[in-house]
Amino acid sequence: MNLLRPVLYLARRALVLALTVVVAVYAAIYVANMGGYVDEIVKGEALLRVSQEVRANPAYRGLNETQVRNLIDQLYQLELRRLGFDQPFIVRSFNYLYSALSLELGRSLFLSSDSGSRSVRVIIMERLPNTVLLFTTTQLILFFLGLFTGLYLSRRYGSRVDKVISLLTPLSSLPGWFYGLFLILLFASILRILPYGGMVDVPPPTDRFQYALSVLRHMVLPVLSWLTAYFFISAYTRRTFFLIFSSEDYVEVARARGIPEPLVRRRYILRPTLPPIITDLSLTLLASWTGAIITETVFNWPGVGSLFYVASVTFDTPVLVGLVVIYAYLLAITVFVLEVVYAVLDPRVRAGVMTR
Repeated sequence: MNLLRPVLYLARRALVLALTVVVAVYAAIYVANMGGYVDEIVKGEALLRVSQEVRANPAYRGLNETQVRNLIDQLYQLELRRLGFDQPFIVRSFNYLYSALSLELGRSLFLSSDSGSRSVRVIIMERLPNTVLLFTTTQLILFFLGLFTGLYLSRRYGSRVDKVISLLTPLSSLPGWFYGLFLILLFASILRILPYGGMVDVPPPTDRFQYALSVLRHMVLPVLSWLTAYFFISAYTRRTFFLIFSSEDYVEVARARGIPEPLVRRRYILRPTLPPIITDLSLTLLASWTGAIITETVFNWPGVGSLFYVASVTFDTPVLVGLVVIYAYLLAITVFVLEVVYAVLDPRVRAGVMTR
């Protein structure tokens, strides 16, 4: 009986998350198509493309205008069937939903991978490692730097360092790409010690070690731009967070009992804050997988963020939906795992699960 309750609880949570993913993916499909409006744009571009190909083909120069138009119409209808536009949007939307949920992401309308593939899965997986490399690295540095700085400041509340960090917190009101523009101007344009953007030098070094060094040089400015934008608010937030927990009655009782301060911090301050810290880290890492659209565009970084921008501009619906689907699945899995982690780490959550 004691085992059945947490199993039922996790099953209910899994069902709710699954339904949320379905709704989110269908909403993404509908919005990405603008209720079918994008279809009309795609049809117009398909007609233009077929018309240009027919009229530019020397094999059709002997045809009169009526024959040319009939040929264009026939090829246009074939192209619409190839793209799946021979069915109403409402029917295609549910077909898209089924394919998306089964991770059959299909082929892109316009974009292709560096290898020339039109498979949405290949296009995304080609860009994803680049985003993970840049933004997961950035988020880990930012997370742990803010965490330990916040813990340090909470023990030195009111010190000069604490006041300086608090004073610089408003810098975080501006996004990372804004500081990136100034960093490019300073280090790339004026000092000429770092590249303007991209992921690697052109042409890329053939030696693996030199290639890695080139990638690291290109990572410096985007990483630095995000640290400039978000470090101070991260440190200030966590410092306040630890101050709140360190003022709890049970912490004061532990200190009154003569428990050493390092043990008080580890057992009575850090341990109760572990669930929200793990949540923050998990969601931060997950968010890093989506990249940052403007930052990747500013630094010309070939990641998922810049892919999302290009797909939005070109109305490449399959790519947009594919990005949303992958993120929705990752988010649902992360939330479900966090539910289990909470039950393990926090006795209050575990007690609540057992009584439901």
